[in-house]
Amino acid sequence: MSDLVADLLAGKHSALARVITKIENRSPGYREIISDLHQHTGTADVVGVTGSPGAGKSTLVDKVAATYRERGQTVGVIAIDPSSPFSGGAVLGDRIRMASNAGDMDMFFRSMSARGSLGGLSTATTDAVTALDAFGKDKIIVETVGAGQNEVDIVRTADTVAVLVPPGSGDDVQMLKAGILEIGDVFVVNKADLDGADRTVQQLREMLQGQSGRPNSGHHGATELAADDAEADAEESGTETWDPPIVETVANRGEGVEDFLNALADHGDYLDRTGRREGQARERFAAEIRTLLREDANELLVDELDRRGGIEQYVDAVIERHTDPYTVVDEVLAPLRECLDEPRDEN
Repeated sequence: MSDLVADLLAGKHSALARVITKIENRSPGYREIISDLHQHTGTADVVGVTGSPGAGKSTLVDKVAATYRERGQTVGVIAIDPSSPFSGGAVLGDRIRMASNAGDMDMFFRSMSARGSLGGLSTATTDAVTALDAFGKDKIIVETVGAGQNEVDIVRTADTVAVLVPPGSGDDVQMLKAGILEIGDVFVVNKADLDGADRTVQQLREMLQGQSGRPNSGHHGATELAADDAEADAEESGTETWDPPIVETVANRGEGVEDFLNALADHGDYLDRTGRREGQARERFAAEIRTLLREDANELLVDELDRRGGIEQYVDAVIERHTDPYTVVDEVLAPLRECLDEPRDEN
């Protein structure tokens, strides 16, 4: 175990900050660090907060973190910002909006760039959650960019997903139909003191009920039909399902924050009571393994293309109709396929 990992496990915030910097920059040795930390994870509650821009996500996360700290719980927050096209760094600076917790050592905040990944989440974010979990944070909050239905990526990191919707915006509610509806475990109508809040709550409630009149089963149902099928199966087997609640908040005044935390706690209890938490962990690790396999295989193939003189010569040959893209791929992958087939041939 490296000294850096040992310092992190000993509770040194400076080591935690350095580890997350290594993770975000993909510095040499970061993979070994994550491997060492993995066995020390599994105790933190991870909450994902997503929603359209302007819904008040940062303000709510600030109040939630402050309330957890008042209860004596330690908190880690990862705010995913859009990547700067020039430096790759975070550009919104959420830490400026987290004023309530400034100077609190047990409230660790980090702003990370989205790096162009769907929903603003990346493999680096998953690794950062691992570091915070191993450090011993009780609560980890991941606030992600509001960028449409691609927020489904947050599901891979969070135990509970909260979707924020500002009041009076029919477009925001309509957006949920495109896919975010299925990932929300808790829905929050923030800025509930503004006109249109009641209508937005009603729209959400109608959408959650669905055409069949049965509530959605939570963020792991892929489609409304799948959710309905799952609920029908649950009714037959007696398995408990989750009905996503709708919570109204006025985050800048702290109103409704306790109700929101209670909803998060209820969902956590549901996960433990039904054994769903273990199922989520299995799905999360399966998705992470697939992602890492894709990333690493892609890097290997890029290196192989470079060794062969780069992709341009293949493009030239395709343009001249001397070959085609499928044949090029078969040619480049042939050595890999041979290596993978060797053990099977020996058996």
